Amino acid sequence: MFRKRYRQQIPELNTTSTADISFMLLIFFLVTSSMDTDKGLLRQMAPPPVEQQQPQDVNKDLVMRVELDGKDQLTCDGKPVDLRQLAEAVMAKAVVNRTEHVISIQADREASYEAYFRMQNTIVNAYQTLREHYAEQRYGKSYAHCNADERSVVNDYYPQRISEMPIQEGGAR
Repeated sequence: MFRKRYRQQIPELNTTSTADISFMLLIFFLVTSSMDTDKGLLRQMAPPPVEQQQPQDVNKDLVMRVELDGKDQLTCDGKPVDLRQLAEAVMAKAVVNRTEHVISIQADREASYEAYFRMQNTIVNAYQTLREHYAEQRYGKSYAHCNADERSVVNDYYPQRISEMPIQEGGAR
């Protein structure tokens, strides 16, 4: 009258290949996912000169000097300015002297990157605003909707003429 009790056995799951599958999925997702790249200034450096060029003399009246000091204070031609005033000054200089003007940027090594990039973006946005207005006026459409030839004409009409130089140690230029 003793009954034998049979223990119910729980079926086991074969997990020998689970680690391999997990590793393969990890590699798959790493390879197929895109990583954010560092963002910076969208600048294209001038190609190196093929032959030695002589430095050109520039009329000082056509140069706008923009300086960023170690305390993140902006000056334009020796006068303190904010970003809005800087944009207006750049647009005014570019409208009056379209192809001869030069925006000379000097930044102190102690200036913060944030202030430097805000200044750079303000100058670039001022040029973009001028180009946008000219594209609307000439082609009746925004700069973004212009084809490559039209953009080239607009860029030649309002060229970005920016020169950068760090302020030397001790404030000497």
